[in-house]
Amino acid sequence: MSLQPPSLSMRPKGGSAPSTKAVILVGGPSRGTRFRPLSMELPKPLFPVAGHPIIEHCFRAVAKVPEIKEVFIVGYYEETVFQPFINSMSNVFPQFSVKYLREYQALGTAGGLYHFRDVILKGRPDRFFVLNADVCCSFPLNDMLKLFEDKDAEAVMLGTRVANESATNFGCIVSDAHTKRVLHYVEKPESHISNLINCGVYLFSTECIFPAIRSAIKRRTERPRLLSYPSSENLESSFYQGQDDDDDEDRENAVIRLEQDVLSDIADSRQFFVLETKDFWRQIKTAGSAVPANALYLMKAFQSGSEELAAPSANLIPPVYIHPSAQVDPTAKLGPNVSIGPRVHVGAGVRIKESIVLEDCEIKHDACVMYTIVGWHSKIGAWARVEGTPTPITSHTTSIVKNGVKVQSITILGKECGVGDEVRVQNCVCLPYKELKRDVSNEVIM
Repeated sequence: MSLQPPSLSMRPKGGSAPSTKAVILVGGPSRGTRFRPLSMELPKPLFPVAGHPIIEHCFRAVAKVPEIKEVFIVGYYEETVFQPFINSMSNVFPQFSVKYLREYQALGTAGGLYHFRDVILKGRPDRFFVLNADVCCSFPLNDMLKLFEDKDAEAVMLGTRVANESATNFGCIVSDAHTKRVLHYVEKPESHISNLINCGVYLFSTECIFPAIRSAIKRRTERPRLLSYPSSENLESSFYQGQDDDDDEDRENAVIRLEQDVLSDIADSRQFFVLETKDFWRQIKTAGSAVPANALYLMKAFQSGSEELAAPSANLIPPVYIHPSAQVDPTAKLGPNVSIGPRVHVGAGVRIKESIVLEDCEIKHDACVMYTIVGWHSKIGAWARVEGTPTPITSHTTSIVKNGVKVQSITILGKECGVGDEVRVQNCVCLPYKELKRDVSNEVIM
């Protein structure tokens, strides 16, 4: 039996329902470098996948939890970057207020939560969801909430199974198969411990998570300077000579991460559970990973009968999303897993498959586009071929080895790129404003 204090979520019958909030973590401009060249034009969370910004898929999931009335976006982008999106979400989902909380510097996934704890705790919520914006899944938040209440939990994380050989690239969970309790958690272990991995979606009791982060901060300040933390930033600011008050703690401990610094300790408290999803999941880390994420979200929309998708026909193999302002010649063949953005022109006889075509692009007659992202305002000439290499939907990487060199399996054209008539482009990443007038393969064009 646990010696932890009883959770606030277990209220006497007749009491008011426990209140829940949601926090979506978006990082900042110094992150997302692997998402270049697309993040040079637009922050990764706002990049459109299956017709909507990546972060909007999080909002759609949060909207299915009726008791959530407040959503916070936490990151260190300028406020102006997210303001149009927040205005849009406030109109689409009037049932909750949306606020952007800007970190003064990169604080890490846990550091940001702790820095804004007073705002999150306002109104005394009992628990809150934390969603990483760069994951693609069906976000079964109500199922997590049910497990949380059934187990009188202090924390629940979403988990999924991956192939044994790729498990060590993620946070690995050892759990009790019967009770679903997390027994052990290790972020990117050096050897195999489990193929059940952390999906980056959490539900925390407010009385559990903030003391746990505070303990991690305390441990960090007590560590000797000679320890290195290769993946964290702003390390100098982590080691000021500290006093005990909270404001100084915030300054001292720039980067505190849930995954590396906090979760393994919560696992030791025995009130930590995992909900294993059998549905789709993948990270959106590299630019190329937007293409499989696009496919997964489109398939989900198709299975749920979404009216946003184009009606299947001889030349439209579902699922396909076409923005209402796009013009697609009836002889063009699209799909499966294609998203066509606003004001795109697709000419006669064009073939597009497993691709994202962003706004204001033109694809001339008889061109072929497969396993590709076509950047904003780009033009692809007649009879051109722009293609990547198919990878298994279960694969969690979008790089392949060609002639002994690791290359992107997805071809990416940055903003305002041009591909000449009859030019073939394969497995290339092309930076913005480039003209491709000859065949090119397995290259980064700078």
